[in-house]
Amino acid sequence: MPRTTKAEATLSVDEPAIEGRYAELGGYTVGYETHKADLDPAPLFQGLPEDRCQCPHWGTVVRGKVVFRYAGHDEVYQAGDTYYGAPGHLPLLFAGTEVVEFSPTAALTATMDVVGRNLAAAKAR
Repeated sequence: MPRTTKAEATLSVDEPAIEGRYAELGGYTVGYETHKADLDPAPLFQGLPEDRCQCPHWGTVVRGKVVFRYAGHDEVYQAGDTYYGAPGHLPLLFAGTEVVEFSPTAALTATMDVVGRNLAAAKAR
């Protein structure tokens, strides 16, 4: 059976606002994310349908708080909450937050390709 731990997952993102360790398990990516600073990453999703994340996520907030903003409402998840983030959300992230999140790898890759391009463009400015 596929398995991983935070220590075994590859450190793929180490930015001032986020550290992310990721591993693929049977068509899903498990992400261990630690948010180092408050962040509204909405501009990074520009170019996706409705300029929102289209990848579904299932996760648990280990520490802190995460907000998913949808067109008509916000959903707030606190430490200990397990959540489903439906396509069409924008995350709002807070310093000190840790999550463990599962996402379909293909949908996550498509989303992160756009986010990566937007991040690179922002850094080039």
